[in-house]
Amino acid sequence: MKHRVHPGRCAAAAIACCIVLPVAAITAPVDSTGHAWVGDLAPLAESDFGYEQAAHLLERAGFGGTPAEIDELVALGLEGAVARLVDYEAIDDSALAPFDESGIWDPGMDPFPPSRAAAVRRARRHGRSLGVDVLPEDSSRPIQPVVDKFFYGLRSNVLETRRLALWWADRMVVTPRPLEEKMTLFWHDHFATSEVKVRDARKMHLQNRTLRRHATADFKSLVLAVMRDPAMLVYLDNRENVKDHPNENFGRELLELFTMGVGNYTEQDIREASRAFTGWTNDVLDYRFDAELHDDGPKTFLGREGNLGGEEVLDIILEQPATGEFIAGKVYRYLVREELDPVLQVELGRRLRESGYELKALLRTLLSSRDFYSPPSVATQIKSPVALFVSTYRKLGVPRAPTVPDMNSLAGRLGQQLLYPPNVAGWAGGRTWITPATLLERGNAMRSVLFPPALEEFGHPDRRMPGIYRQVGERLARGMTITAATKQGDAASNTLADADEEYNTRYGGYRGYVVAYERVKLVPRHVLDVDVRTMVLAAGATDAGGAVDHLLHRFLRVPLTDQGRAALVRHLERELESTDLSAQGQATPEKVEEALRSTLYLVFSSPEYQLG
Repeated sequence: MKHRVHPGRCAAAAIACCIVLPVAAITAPVDSTGHAWVGDLAPLAESDFGYEQAAHLLERAGFGGTPAEIDELVALGLEGAVARLVDYEAIDDSALAPFDESGIWDPGMDPFPPSRAAAVRRARRHGRSLGVDVLPEDSSRPIQPVVDKFFYGLRSNVLETRRLALWWADRMVVTPRPLEEKMTLFWHDHFATSEVKVRDARKMHLQNRTLRRHATADFKSLVLAVMRDPAMLVYLDNRENVKDHPNENFGRELLELFTMGVGNYTEQDIREASRAFTGWTNDVLDYRFDAELHDDGPKTFLGREGNLGGEEVLDIILEQPATGEFIAGKVYRYLVREELDPVLQVELGRRLRESGYELKALLRTLLSSRDFYSPPSVATQIKSPVALFVSTYRKLGVPRAPTVPDMNSLAGRLGQQLLYPPNVAGWAGGRTWITPATLLERGNAMRSVLFPPALEEFGHPDRRMPGIYRQVGERLARGMTITAATKQGDAASNTLADADEEYNTRYGGYRGYVVAYERVKLVPRHVLDVDVRTMVLAAGATDAGGAVDHLLHRFLRVPLTDQGRAALVRHLERELESTDLSAQGQATPEKVEEALRSTLYLVFSSPEYQLG
């Protein structure tokens, strides 16, 4: 079924709807003694755990879910629901497909040079680079095969990383272990590493697996694994951190962003920590400790003296109260709310440190606490772009994440592209996710999800040659020389270049795309696989009012006033030209489906839907 919408009419309706959808007053829940739950780490009473609390739990300890999934948590009770989410290893996830690698890499490409110039220098020096030989000296452009291979490496890794991101996005949508993926996403932001610098999809995949494996384990094992992770070692330049010439990137980010936070160490501590991690390097995809490059001399770090190595430095870091407070505080802000009382942060840090940094213990405390279910914690978190789409798909109950439109591209337009955090500090998050422009763009993105283009109109983004390189290919096909096809200089200089240049960069870029397109596997493309009409009818709704009630119950955590609900009902009735959704109604199933999607688009475009 093809779903079409009238963009102008729907956009106008969305604006009008947002104007008249005020949020209902929220009454603060209190315990039996009348004391508010805010800041209280005591477990919520089982008698206070109902549908709304279970929905909130699944929203934060995952990405939300269908009413049936929420009812399952209600039936388990608070303790059982938290155990189901936190102790997810007991849940079989063998049906999740592993990432299907394209096999774009060959041994000659390792180690991949940092630049085209470096690849060319290696070719001039050794007569070979990136696994290919330089052509004989009397050949035209003798180094061209090396340059072609370099650009192939760049292009193919971008395409493979796009495939990896979509695989991960789909895993978030369909996993039976939502907290595992929610925490993997958290650590991806915390230990931010970008393909822009790593330029190796294999390393990014390895890091993703590492973060997932340690997502809720003890924090020490997680940090140690990340510090030995090839992607992180490359991203923070620790291959250049050697005895007598320490590079401080690794030590600085370990203290500032990964463990202690600003203000809890000195510049001297950074230098000493960096010395301790000298020699920590990688052989492509494997961690390696190079004793010859390690500075094994005496060091003084956070007041402790000795011939300290990386693991000893990490142990000292974990002994500091500031570390427990920093990590507990960051997890709290991710799962509970942005505002954290300093006294409560100290208490959470103490508990985390005394548990041996067991993350599961912290998660159980937070997800069971009265504070977690208090009014300031409920439906007050702005969804990140990734969470926005994943939660939408999970609440719709789809069997797979749609790839038309491309979810990671949509999220990227909203400020969060998986595997491409903006810098080592990760995404700023919180209120920075929403501006007037991005709120409008969120609505546009949801419209493209609910009313996607036909597959034949969409084309295949993994095979779209950028314009400048497409032109090169077209000119070559018409019989132009390489230099003429790449438009370098005038006719006279082109003639000289054909005879003298070692390589043509623009042609290398073109060939890189061509070979990458030949080798990188296509991403299967499909639209949103959901029948909203069947979903609404299955919930017992047969008229416009009942349909709107189900959509609000299913998708919104922020209640609307009667006026807001009435606006949606009127919109749906106008689209249906009726009040009846059943088979006996005047509207065809196709018209009902389009009308419901139009109404759902208004819900998804509203400011209230951005909160979870």
